[in-house]
Amino acid sequence: MGTLGKARETPRKPPHGCNATPKSRLEVKPSNPLPSHPNLAQIAQFRMMMSLGHLAKGASLDDLIETCIQSFDTDGNLCRSNQLLQVMLTMHRLLISSTDLLQKLIILYKDALAKHSPGLCLKICYFVRYWITEFWVMFKLDSSLTNTMEEFQELVKANGEELHCRLIDTTQINARDWSRKLTQRIKPNTSKKRKVSLLFDHLEPGELSEHLTYLEFKSFRRISFSDYQNYIVNSCVKENPTMERSIALCNGISQWVQLMVLSRPTPQLRAEVFIKFIKVAQKLHQLQNFNTLMAVIGGLCHSSISRLKETSSYVPHEINKVLNEMTELLSSCRNYDNYRRAYGECTHFKIPILGVHLKDLISLHEAMPDYLEDRKVNFHKLLALYNHINELVRLQEVVPPLEANKDLVHLLTLSLDLYYTEDEIYELSYAREPRNHRAPSVFKNYDHDQDGYISQEEFEKIAASFPFSFCVMDKDREGLISRDEITAYFMRASSIYSKLGLGFPHNFQETTYLKPTFCDNCAGFLWGVIKQGYRCKGNKYSEGRQ
Repeated sequence: MGTLGKARETPRKPPHGCNATPKSRLEVKPSNPLPSHPNLAQIAQFRMMMSLGHLAKGASLDDLIETCIQSFDTDGNLCRSNQLLQVMLTMHRLLISSTDLLQKLIILYKDALAKHSPGLCLKICYFVRYWITEFWVMFKLDSSLTNTMEEFQELVKANGEELHCRLIDTTQINARDWSRKLTQRIKPNTSKKRKVSLLFDHLEPGELSEHLTYLEFKSFRRISFSDYQNYIVNSCVKENPTMERSIALCNGISQWVQLMVLSRPTPQLRAEVFIKFIKVAQKLHQLQNFNTLMAVIGGLCHSSISRLKETSSYVPHEINKVLNEMTELLSSCRNYDNYRRAYGECTHFKIPILGVHLKDLISLHEAMPDYLEDRKVNFHKLLALYNHINELVRLQEVVPPLEANKDLVHLLTLSLDLYYTEDEIYELSYAREPRNHRAPSVFKNYDHDQDGYISQEEFEKIAASFPFSFCVMDKDREGLISRDEITAYFMRASSIYSKLGLGFPHNFQETTYLKPTFCDNCAGFLWGVIKQGYRCKGNKYSEGRQ
C-alpha cells in the first residue's frame, strides 16, 4: 500500500465512537482544509508553554533541572503544574542519559550541603522521590541508574539525613507488581510449518475480528513510553523486542491472510475466503482497530493475491467496491490524510496504525533540533514528542469493547504461527494460477465463439510484442491457432528470452522495510507502513512502487 516516495523516508459502518451515522459500508470523506479548532494535545501544549514563561523560548538543561527542583515546596507539595516534571523525566534521554541526570542531581545535592542549604537538599530529594514514584520502571530496567542511585543513597546516609534517606529509598520498587511482562526477542520459527488454519473455517467474521483485536491490543499495550523513545533514538526496532513483536504480529496476520486464500484449491473457494476477510475488515473498522485492518487489507492487496485473475472473477462487485474504499482509507497519499481524519473522529477504544505514528515521531525528531542558539534546550520539541507518545500510551488504558475466549485466543495464536518466505508464498500463488497462463486471457479477448482457436491475424497482433518468431504456428488447422499452440509459443518465447539475457536484471520481491529507506532508482523516500517497495534478492537493490 506504500507508494514511491517524493521525499526522505523515515490497506460501512462508521467506527465505534465516531459521530457519523451508521451506514452499511465504509465511506471516505473528501479531504478538507486543516481543522479550524485546535485539538486537546495542541491546547495542552499551548498552556504548558505559557506556564513556562521565559523558559518556553529555550533554556539550558541546568535551568530546566533547577525549575523542576523548585516545583516542590519544603513540605514536598507541588507548587506548580507537574507537566514540566513529566516531560523532563520522560524525555530527558534524548539529551542526556538517566544516569547522567541523576549524577547532576547528586552534584547539586553536594553543593547544597557545602553551602548549608538544607531546604534545597530537601527539594532535590523530593524531586528524586517523584522520579522514583512515577517512573519506577526506569530504575527496574536500568542497572547503571540503579547503581548510581545506590551511590546517592550512601552519600545521604553518610551525612546522617534520615528523612532524605526515606525519600530516596528504592526498596519498594522490588515489591511493585511487575504487570508489564518482558517480551522475549523474536526468533524465526523454523519448526514444522502449519499448513492449515485451526480456526478460520469455524469462526464467523465478527468473532474472528474480535479475537484478532484482542491479540493486537495485548501486543500494543505492552509498548512502553521508553520503547517509543528507543525507537526515536535508533530509528528502527533493533533492541526493542516489544515493538518488534507488535510489528511481527501485524506482518504475521498479513501473511496468514495470503496463505488462507492460497490454501483453497479452486478459484471459487479462494474467492469465498477473500470475501470472508473483507467482512472481517469491515468489523475491524467498526472496532476501530486500524492496525489489524491495515494488516488484513495489506494481505488481500499483496501481489501474490491480486495476480489471481480467475479468483477475482468470482468476487462480487460490491466486495471489490468495499476493498477499494478500504484501500483508499488506508492509503499513504497526502501523508495518510484519510486515515488521520477517520482516526481523529474516533473516540473511546481504538488501535492506531502503529507505523504511521512511529513515522510521525521520526519526522518530528529529525525536523526539529535538540538545541537552539547558545545551547538552549528546544523545549518545544521535547513537549511535542511527549504529547505524541503520551497520546499513544494513554490508549492502552481504554478497555476494549469485547470479550475473548482464552482457548480461542490460544488456537488463533497457533494459527498465526506461520513462517513462510516470500518465495514460498509466490510459488503457492503460481501453483494455483500459473504465470504462463497467458493463453486463457488471449482466448478470453479473441476467441469470441469459444471454440478454442483464434485467427492468424489475431495472433499476429499478439506476436507483434516480440521482435521475432520463435516457432512455427498453425500446425493443425489452416489459418487458426489452437490453445495448445499459443501456450507452447509463450513457453518457447520465455526460454529464448532467458537464454539471450533479455530478462529483467533484477529479481524483485515486495518488501517491508523496518527503517527509513530510499529508492535506488530515484533516491526518493519509500513511504508506507508495510510492503513499501521492492527489493532485488540478488543485489539488494531497492525500488519504490509506481
